[in-house]
Amino acid sequence: MNTLNLSISKTLLMARLKQSVIAAAGVTFGIAMFITLVSFMTGLNKMLDSLILNRTPHIRLYNAINPNADQPVNRSAEFKNALNIVRSIKPSDSRTEIYNSTAIIQSLKSDSRVVAVAPKVASQVFYNIGVIDLNGLVNGIDVSQEMKYFSFADYIIKGDAYDLNRISNSVILGKGVADKMMSQVGDVIHVTSAKGDQLSLKVVGIFQLGLATVDDVQSYASLETTQKLLGKPKSYYTDIQVKLTNIDDAPAVAKEYALRYRTDAEDVQTANAQFESGTKVRNIITYAVSITLLIVAGFGIYNILNMMIYEKMDAIAILKATGFSSSDVKNIFINLSMIIGFIGGVAGLLTGMLLTMLIDQIPFKTAALPAISTYPINYDFTYYIIGALFAMATTYIAGYFPAKKAARIDPVVIIRGK
Repeated sequence: MNTLNLSISKTLLMARLKQSVIAAAGVTFGIAMFITLVSFMTGLNKMLDSLILNRTPHIRLYNAINPNADQPVNRSAEFKNALNIVRSIKPSDSRTEIYNSTAIIQSLKSDSRVVAVAPKVASQVFYNIGVIDLNGLVNGIDVSQEMKYFSFADYIIKGDAYDLNRISNSVILGKGVADKMMSQVGDVIHVTSAKGDQLSLKVVGIFQLGLATVDDVQSYASLETTQKLLGKPKSYYTDIQVKLTNIDDAPAVAKEYALRYRTDAEDVQTANAQFESGTKVRNIITYAVSITLLIVAGFGIYNILNMMIYEKMDAIAILKATGFSSSDVKNIFINLSMIIGFIGGVAGLLTGMLLTMLIDQIPFKTAALPAISTYPINYDFTYYIIGALFAMATTYIAGYFPAKKAARIDPVVIIRGK
């Protein structure tokens, strides 16, 4: 870089200090708002995603309840080539069990792509409230696996999840269920399975996911307790939850597992397709608004530099008359623009960081999300790099066209006019 050109750029900058400060302030505001908005919105998206993804396995192996494809009429030679519309054999209850589950679990654990495997037993139940039966779902879980890999502890608002293993016939109720039953930790409730078997369970905890459709219906017990409620052996599992090293591999791996183990397999992307679509739309809006702020700041710099060129016609004519080439003049004004972009960009990054830190300290208390205490912020350094690059690119483009115009000025015309 030519130090003389840079020195002249600084002189021009200081000569119109007020306008230069205003231009830098525009960049500062744009970058600060970009950092603040994108950090807050992506933090909010991550918080909303975690409500679902933390409690959702990357792949779920299960047996779907489907009509029996092998109908008796299809076995008849008489109707072999006929169009058969008779459907008499309905799905059997035994289809909900994953056959040969122990061998499948061992096979999954040996797969290098798998981080964790957690069996589960899901059972439809009725919560008995006096003479009223409330529909619900009891999930039998491996407590240690759920705590370690599925963030179960984050949603326990009362009690200790490990009590499910310590205390026989115990349960952790969803907050909605607990409120409807007016139950607290230490109470004993009664549940009835779909087959009519009744079991008394001691409440050892209350959880709240933040989704009413879950909190008002579901509860959690140990695998042994749920198997006892259903009258099933210890090898009985209705679901096998799999967590992978790379969540993006879930759709392809799910198809592979479905063929290998002859079960139904659902990946996390398919299970939460609508939720992910909402996240993508929010991200698009966030980036669109943020980039618009930066572009508006760039137009401000362009206008200021354009006016500065008209005001500095004499100086440009003198520079050219004393031997400065057109490229030198262009570089002087581009340097001027880049200095404004650099100062404004650094100030914007610092201001954005301070604003996000301030927002992160603001209390955010809601009964629906007990695990959240302050507004969510995503401190991803990538956003600061994007902001810095965009500040320099915007100011360069904003300064390039006025600088190009300055380079084309004929000093003879200017001096003759004077």
